[in-house]
Amino acid sequence: MFDYRNNIKKILNNTSADDKSLQNSLNAIKAIINMTGDEIKNAPRELNPKSIDSKQVRNLLSALTELITKPGDSNAKTRSISAIHKLTFEPEVGKKYGDLLGRLDQAIQNSVETKEAVNKKIFEDAVKPKKAVKRDYRKGRRYTVIRLVSGADLINDNGDTVYTVKESQVHPLNLKTGDVVEALEDKDNPNYEAEILRVVGFRKLRKRDYDQIEDFKYAVVQGKANSLAITRNIHGEKLKIRGKAVVIPVDTSYYQGENIHLEDGSIVDLAWYSGDVRLKKNPADAVQIRWIYQTDQPKRKANKSKKDKSKKQTAEQLTKLDMDLHYQRVGIAIGDNQNEAMLESIVTRYNGIPIPIDAFEGKKKVIENQIKDLDIVILVTAFAAHDSTWNIREFASKYGAKFAVSSSKGYQSFERALYRAENGLPAYEGNQQIDYKVK
Repeated sequence: MFDYRNNIKKILNNTSADDKSLQNSLNAIKAIINMTGDEIKNAPRELNPKSIDSKQVRNLLSALTELITKPGDSNAKTRSISAIHKLTFEPEVGKKYGDLLGRLDQAIQNSVETKEAVNKKIFEDAVKPKKAVKRDYRKGRRYTVIRLVSGADLINDNGDTVYTVKESQVHPLNLKTGDVVEALEDKDNPNYEAEILRVVGFRKLRKRDYDQIEDFKYAVVQGKANSLAITRNIHGEKLKIRGKAVVIPVDTSYYQGENIHLEDGSIVDLAWYSGDVRLKKNPADAVQIRWIYQTDQPKRKANKSKKDKSKKQTAEQLTKLDMDLHYQRVGIAIGDNQNEAMLESIVTRYNGIPIPIDAFEGKKKVIENQIKDLDIVILVTAFAAHDSTWNIREFASKYGAKFAVSSSKGYQSFERALYRAENGLPAYEGNQQIDYKVK
């Protein structure tokens, strides 16, 4: 008689407390009992391949193939173990191959990610193109921008404020008072009154129709905890208001958040209304931090799990070019924010400040406004509109910005273009041999 005890023990050992696992185990035990009853009634028979569920075999082979390709991958492990459990429900398979399937189950559970698999996953995630956001431009209405110290008002042709948008939308588009934009109401997002779709033009407004604003870009936060202040920017220029050098203390508690932490070395933009009466007695009350740049600052000491530490060490082992941008403003000429996150991460990796440029925008004035304050401009020709490429080159040369071209959207192509621009090498790589030094 078939000894079913070992099979039942294995099923019970692999059974979890959830309903699905209990039900699967019950079905397996019933199958074993039925198999034992059939063995008593019928004479021994050979394994009939046609009676095996071929779908479960294919699922197992597919999952094992993925697990070999990506050792230790959690999804592949889950799929493989699930396929094994389902195969054990087949009476003839469980009877003849139960021990082998049990050993395979244990081996899969013990498999771990290799260093090569982790590095490959990090690289694939970095170069994976970001899905373009689908926007229906036909529904957008046109408004004129009135810049605020933080954020902006969108007004209609009658001068009435229709929407107020936050700095998180204004800063990436480098909007200024007078810019004409297309926007639509955003009812689904509680953080925004409206979504700005694109910049479509410029309208000159009378100065009396809006409050004048002054700003101080790329200011450096300096000092110790609880005594931080701003006196100059990354170029060493002093912060002056009405011709007088001032010191602006920073209240860190006001700007602390889940993804925001001001500390010594943080880079920010300041802004204030030129006519604010508080500027005369206490400028610090009138000046606001408009934008905080996400740069690689020294991290605070915190209790981190071994898993987080391992991931950080793996990322640091990736090849890195010998380059430090020292918080220079890097314009990334792409269209409609395609692949923006991946390219910005490359700039941040080398201590630069990424600023996207809409290379599908054909109006010269709009493109000029985006480029004139930049230190470096990288044109990604795979994304740029043909008529915009000449304008981008022209204004980069006009304002003395370092310039280079990335012929593709790949990680390495963009990284090398950034290296050529920073080191004064040819803008185009072509077939020439260029020595890219690594750290």
